[in-house]
Amino acid sequence: MAKKGKSISKSSNKIFVLDTSVILYDHDAINNFHEHDVAIPIQVLEELDNFKSGNDTRNFEARNFIRLIDQVSKKALISEWVSLKAPNAGKFKVVLNKSFLDIDAEDIFGKGKTDHKILNAALYLKEEYPKKKVVLVSKDICLRLKAKALNLHAEDYETGKIKNVDELYAGKTEINNFPDSLIDEVKKYKFIDASEIELPAKNGNHFYVLKNKRKTANVFYNSNLQTISAVSTEPIFKIEPKNIEQAFAIHALLDPEIKLVSIQGNAGTGKTLLAVASALEQRKNFRQIYITRPIVSLSNKDIGFLPGDAKSKTDPFMAPIWDNLRFIKEQFVGDDKMSAKIDELISSEKIAIAPLAFIRGRTLTKIFFIVDEAQNLTPHEVKTIISRAGENTKIVFTGDIYQIDTPYLDSESNGLSYLIENAKNHPLYAHITLHKGERSELANLANELL
Repeated sequence: MAKKGKSISKSSNKIFVLDTSVILYDHDAINNFHEHDVAIPIQVLEELDNFKSGNDTRNFEARNFIRLIDQVSKKALISEWVSLKAPNAGKFKVVLNKSFLDIDAEDIFGKGKTDHKILNAALYLKEEYPKKKVVLVSKDICLRLKAKALNLHAEDYETGKIKNVDELYAGKTEINNFPDSLIDEVKKYKFIDASEIELPAKNGNHFYVLKNKRKTANVFYNSNLQTISAVSTEPIFKIEPKNIEQAFAIHALLDPEIKLVSIQGNAGTGKTLLAVASALEQRKNFRQIYITRPIVSLSNKDIGFLPGDAKSKTDPFMAPIWDNLRFIKEQFVGDDKMSAKIDELISSEKIAIAPLAFIRGRTLTKIFFIVDEAQNLTPHEVKTIISRAGENTKIVFTGDIYQIDTPYLDSESNGLSYLIENAKNHPLYAHITLHKGERSELANLANELL
């Protein structure tokens, strides 16, 4: 056994065993363990084969990982340790089925389940390389717990995770005892030079509530121009901001210099409604308004099992967006001309509402692109969406990082948290977190008390 251990990297290095959930989260995961060695059980390849077809994120990740392994296998057999491409990286192999283990997960937890075979692959490596620390990496909590029950080290995949999400960037700061003269200047001129004004968070675009005992000014700091501008509380498309955070969100959504916006908040805070209303307000500036959300399958089943054509299958998932559009249209009761205009925008597909999977591969040029429920995306998918942006496109992500429906994502590892943390200082980006629910008093009760 010791002799085989010498065939891979230094004995101080670890061996990380990745399960399918990690690969479906990040196809490049094998290159993110620095000098350590990485292994995947053969069962992971079998599962990825089942995921390679389709338009969901997991299908994309599966295909890309298979291509990546194909490139690695051109140099050597991947059933033996082979070097990874990244500088100072460790080695990689596929672990084949092994028997005669001192501890057999299938004897303990039951035979025939892929998870238990993956556990056995990790246990085999632990026996084969006793001087190395073998760690099972999985986004499946239950699998990690089973591993620990077998005295096997197990951990979540940490790349892309955002720590301390309770302190995640909120986009707004309140400053007390702000000089009277500066508040007066903002109110008078609406737009002033802020290069000499001391403000926190001046590395990126940011909203401020400037206060003293007598006066208040709600402003936006533009990091590129180093200016402060007053934030309006006027309605857009007959949707009036009900609190200053909503006014901040509208300001970011309407600012033509800001190409990327994220709005985070609990249910009922108005995230999607404000985004849709802002898009309609600016409809003449864009070729199309595209509103989408990722489809989260029910009971781990793909939507293919639902009856009907593609539209019938996806309409239930898109219903909340149609509800927001219907609410906006209701504000124009009595205005037949505008009601007809909204209907025309929909029938001509100037406004398009469709699942996220339907836009894969498209270049988004001169589009106001809204991605609802963005907390159900992986960091890689958020990056992919933004990379699709063509000229004169604006992308808006809305969601609640504490209401995640996608397996293996959480408040720390989802794409919305990742975007907020990593884009917060970019001059093309603005963010606001909405705290106050405006749906109804009853909805607020649920958020506050239950």
